[in-house]
Amino acid sequence: MILVMDVGNTNIVLGVYEGKGLLHHWRMGTDREKTSDEFGMFIINFFNYEKVDKDKIEAVVIASVVPQIMYSLEHAIRKYFKLTPIIVGPGIKTGLNIKYENPREVGADRIVNAVAAYELYGGPVIVVDFGTATKVCAISSKGEYLGGAICPGVKIAAEALFQRAAKLPRIELVKPDNVIGRNTVTNLQSGIIFGHVGQVDYIVKRIKKEMKEEGVKVIATGGLARLIANETESIDEINGYLTLHGLRIIYERNKSMEVH
Repeated sequence: MILVMDVGNTNIVLGVYEGKGLLHHWRMGTDREKTSDEFGMFIINFFNYEKVDKDKIEAVVIASVVPQIMYSLEHAIRKYFKLTPIIVGPGIKTGLNIKYENPREVGADRIVNAVAAYELYGGPVIVVDFGTATKVCAISSKGEYLGGAICPGVKIAAEALFQRAAKLPRIELVKPDNVIGRNTVTNLQSGIIFGHVGQVDYIVKRIKKEMKEEGVKVIATGGLARLIANETESIDEINGYLTLHGLRIIYERNKSMEVH
């Protein structure tokens, strides 16, 4: 079995794989103040609840966009699992040809999503990841990571309005029945959610045009994928575990890097 971890700005998503099968998955808040022991005990408690034997974990693979917590998280893995984690970054085999101007600038989560999308769906493919930021990535039919776009996520947009506009309330992120809101809350929900839908559809349309390829598939993932993707015209499929699958695939391509 292997443990995979997707460390995002808002949440850390964990998964346990046996072969290609995802046995268990959990989500915890990303807390930059947690110590290595706190991280370790959170993970061990997940394992104990599902009766997973931590001693059967053969490797740990991590993709992170939060460098501030990596020292504590890596130390937790070494202490509680007696393993040195594989960290997605420079030197990792992905199977993709990164066409970014500076490949080191590409977020680990974007690369992992691209690896999974190309492996599972083939190319050309576009990934839309609805997280703290909404990230759109384009992968060609030749397995080239072309780049994409990054937008403020839905939660960021809602929080910014609450903080910067004195009379606007903090709202629950749910889809209203109509675009024409009849009160302040539904006005905000309409603008934030349907506005994000339109933004995604337009960006995907432009990316498809620039890719100049036929049969481009569009895959959505991320914690807020279902809230937005079901309203779009451009998204073909939602895969909530795309990043976890990508980490498992990257492990298969980098087994020789395991250090115990």
